[in-house]
Amino acid sequence: MKLYDYTRAPNPRRVRIFAAEKGIELEKVEVDLGTAQQLQDDYKAINPRVSVPALELDDGTVICESVAICRYLDETQPEPPLFGTGALEKAMVEMWHRRVELEGLGPISEAVRNSVAFFAGRAIAGPHDFEQIPELAERAMQRTDIFYDMLDARLAESPFVAGEHFTIADISALCGIDFARVIKKRVGDDRPNLQRWHETVSARPSAKA
Repeated sequence: MKLYDYTRAPNPRRVRIFAAEKGIELEKVEVDLGTAQQLQDDYKAINPRVSVPALELDDGTVICESVAICRYLDETQPEPPLFGTGALEKAMVEMWHRRVELEGLGPISEAVRNSVAFFAGRAIAGPHDFEQIPELAERAMQRTDIFYDMLDARLAESPFVAGEHFTIADISALCGIDFARVIKKRVGDDRPNLQRWHETVSARPSAKA
């Protein structure tokens, strides 16, 4: 299997961490977003949405979108179960992962893409160009603070985001929070539960994948 990757982007990192937790080795092909390599015809032929990651299987099938890739890897290597086990735990993982994506990764990405000069004219990932909207960045910064507060409250009652075990919800939250350093939104001791969790999950070997 071949993973089209970009080391600095949060979504490919989700797949790398997930694969590392599973003990799955992936051949990695760097797609340099810094030089807009994703917009070149050779990569468009692989993923017309011109985004990373993309996973190319041995038979040539290409799976795009990070969580879809993780779902595939989870089916091919069930242990450890990063999407939960049993009806209740699977539902809790799905619920919390959805909240992390909607309330965390979404706003953080919106803040970055609408405020960082590198994304001028490319405020939305994909094949179409959009101008930055500074007001969206301002709102997204506020939403990021709300997300951090929500997670801090949740982690006061749970060791991990979705419950007792490390799951895809923790992976996505970690990738989003680390990406938020770009907009200077760091975890501090004003949110002790979030800080404790962040130190714990950052210390896992997979976090360096």
